[in-house]
Amino acid sequence: MATRDPDPPAGVVSATAAGARLVFVPSRLRELGVALGSSVLIPLWIAAPLLLAFLVVVLLTQSAVAWALFWIVLGLTVLAVVGLMVGLMWVVPATMVRWIEFRPHESATHLVIARFLRSSTVAAADLERIVVVERFRLGQRKSIKVVLHTGRGGEIACEPAFRAPVCLAGTEGLLAWLTSRLGSDRTVVEYQKEIDQNFSCPDEWWTPSALAALWQVPVTAVDELADRHGIRNYRYTPRGAARDTVTVYHPGRAHEVAEQLRGERTLRPEAGSADAAPGA
Repeated sequence: MATRDPDPPAGVVSATAAGARLVFVPSRLRELGVALGSSVLIPLWIAAPLLLAFLVVVLLTQSAVAWALFWIVLGLTVLAVVGLMVGLMWVVPATMVRWIEFRPHESATHLVIARFLRSSTVAAADLERIVVVERFRLGQRKSIKVVLHTGRGGEIACEPAFRAPVCLAGTEGLLAWLTSRLGSDRTVVEYQKEIDQNFSCPDEWWTPSALAALWQVPVTAVDELADRHGIRNYRYTPRGAARDTVTVYHPGRAHEVAEQLRGERTLRPEAGSADAAPGA
């Protein structure tokens, strides 16, 4: 009896006549529009305060030098916009993967990888592994991507477009679907979790009250638990406070410790009932 394939992630997988397609960029026009908008807004966001300051000086002083500097900054901003626009219009079509199609339906023997202007084919036998990579920051998932590793040491990173449905796909469902397509002895489907540890100190570190709420413990127990689990702390004096110091804790392992404490609380009643059983 044939086994049923796992349900594909909603809005992420589409069926075609040739096979099943895993979609990363639902709309080319939308993604190019996002790239164009970024190329215009980013230089303007950086240069706007400087342009505004020069404009105020020009209006107040009517100085020829100020006018010259204003036009120079404006010209450099326009050049930056044009340069960034040209760069993004080349990088996005050249590097972004729109979709991967697994052909044929029953058992994929090859993958068609479509970019914006071209496509290529990779034989399933040439794949060493497929890795689903999740990136987390402060306990929240920030990105997800699928990386194809070929037998020649090559990598094809497939990252979703801005607000693409695959960004919200559950990893278990995605892994199950990929395994159903290529999960054989020749191709390994793996999961990899990356945690962004680049935190500004102390702005993004956890306060004792925040950790107490996350760990569901009293504030007085935070310091002992943080020391037991090896979480670094930092003491500093906030601006405007002459004497009061504040202790904050590194957020890197905060959510991992929360999971450990939750597991301990779950197992604790079972352990107690097991100890009471012999004397019953």
